[in-house]
Amino acid sequence: MAGSRLELVFGGTPPEGRLLLVGAGAGTDLDPFDPAHTQVVQGFFPDHQALTARGFAVATSAAGGFETAVVFLPRARAAARARIAEAAAHLPPGAALWVDGQKTDGVDAVLKELRGLAPVDAVQSRAHGKIFRVTLPQPGWLPGDWAARDHEAAPGMVTRPGVFSADGPDPASQALAAALPEKLPTRIVDLGAGWGWLSAQILTHPGVETLHLVEADASALDCARRNVTDPRAQFHWADALDFHLPEPVNGVIMNPPFHEGRAADPRLGAGFIRAAAGLLTGAGRLWMVANRHLPYEQALRECFAEVSELGGDTRFKILTATGARRAGAGGRGQPKGRRR
Repeated sequence: MAGSRLELVFGGTPPEGRLLLVGAGAGTDLDPFDPAHTQVVQGFFPDHQALTARGFAVATSAAGGFETAVVFLPRARAAARARIAEAAAHLPPGAALWVDGQKTDGVDAVLKELRGLAPVDAVQSRAHGKIFRVTLPQPGWLPGDWAARDHEAAPGMVTRPGVFSADGPDPASQALAAALPEKLPTRIVDLGAGWGWLSAQILTHPGVETLHLVEADASALDCARRNVTDPRAQFHWADALDFHLPEPVNGVIMNPPFHEGRAADPRLGAGFIRAAAGLLTGAGRLWMVANRHLPYEQALRECFAEVSELGGDTRFKILTATGARRAGAGGRGQPKGRRR
């Protein structure tokens, strides 16, 4: 795990001066570091909240200057480069930028790239991953295209590195959008709205008066704010499993995540189903899409009186449910690190 590699490098002695941690999560062992001199960049809402509760100053982007930084690599290559570029932009020449990652997340490829750009040393291996130090040269050492940039994923709609389905609309969301009825309920929640493509399709249907976009990834939600400018849209940076509104809605539409790391975990979608039941009126309706092999029907029957399949294909199934049993709502205790 990342903590064991951090211990190899830092032991019980935190680095001097201000420290920047980019991408540290709720499960990262941050015992070597002093919260009073550390800023964490974390845009995933549950991790952001958990780290704040541990006494760290947590933000969705770095601010100010630092003497040392540690970057924790994500799986997406563009997102990994963007994190390194963000950390480097807040360090002076000669500063140490540590990079930590699992082999399955491409740490060896990143190590090879950075060796061609700057002095790299102190490579340590443990727990199926590596951590190494980059000593920053003068400004301009990183290629300009490493910094996070907008990508036009659909006409007039942008994404940023690391958001789900950053290259274009997810096929499951496209299947769900095509299966929705012409007229939709007045008050709808898009649970796990991502960068807003599905929400934009929802807003083209007659009947919609208010649409709540709920998303845990701050970067994706920032994209959604730019992509969905309809005044009926309301944006919520929140954990979908804990999200509540003052009054119940009469529609929930969702393409829930189903991955914990690299492994499929149906408990994630089941948590979304329970959360949806907690948001709906008894007469309200849920529409959702799921990979064909995922066994969500049991969770749906536990939370709703009526469940049926609208259609789909060999890859996806479109499910709908009504008669929410709101007492069964609440998805806490589900795993983090959610990916579709």
